[in-house]
Amino acid sequence: MPLSDWELWACANQVLTTHGHDARRHVAEQIGALALAGDQEGVRTWQEIARRIADLADLRDAPTSRH
Repeated sequence: MPLSDWELWACANQVLTTHGHDARRHVAEQIGALALAGDQEGVRTWQEIARRIADLADLRDAPTSRH
């Protein structure tokens, strides 16, 4: 059963929190291992997590303004 959108965001946040600047490498390793195992659903799931990590990383790096 595929993960919900909320679950994917939660996973992305957890990976980013746990792995910090190495999050993207961690995701690439997961995708590589799943691809070698022939788990296409797992690959798709981690690709979705990777997209969300990129979005979250962009938000964290964006300058904040105070009005």
